[in-house]
Amino acid sequence: MSKQVVSKQCYMVIETFKNGNTKAVYRRLREQGRMLPEGLTYVSSWIADDLKRCYQVMETADRTLLDEWMAAWSDLIRFETQPVINSEEAASRVEAL
Repeated sequence: MSKQVVSKQCYMVIETFKNGNTKAVYRRLREQGRMLPEGLTYVSSWIADDLKRCYQVMETADRTLLDEWMAAWSDLIRFETQPVINSEEAASRVEAL
């Protein structure tokens, strides 16, 4: 029996803290962690210098896990998501055109 390989997708997640309430977001993060469902991986993040927005890369083979995670934070954060690929993959795709 062959094992099926499931490819993972990266997502750029743009988080805007509701009402600019950065303290509440960081308080929950400190107290409860990222609250990631199993199968969703945090890759890295960058915070805008005004501390009101976070740009974060997440990875999963199951998009519903990303939705589950965002639901847990939706009282404090508005989310935008975009599937992304790295520069090497983009260059490879362009070469194939």
